Amino acid sequence: MPAYSNDPTMNQTMTFALGSEKERQNRLILQEVYAALLEKGYNPINQLVGYILSEDPTYITNHRNARGLIRKIDRDELLGSMLREYLHI
Repeated sequence: MPAYSNDPTMNQTMTFALGSEKERQNRLILQEVYAALLEKGYNPINQLVGYILSEDPTYITNHRNARGLIRKIDRDELLGSMLREYLHI
């Protein structure tokens, strides 16, 4: 097989955005934590806001390892992502 391809798309430099992968992982974690809080009968939005503002992990249930998962997210990165999403930038 030749090292060079005649397909022009195969010879272009591909970019990889690590930030977007991190945001995707954070979104998945938040969805899991949200579901765990909902299953336990909590108001997930109120609990997540309390956690984000205080960094007190007791706002998050241990159910489905939600407390361990939420600690994988950097709060500053999360707030930045939320603002970018809210402002559509």
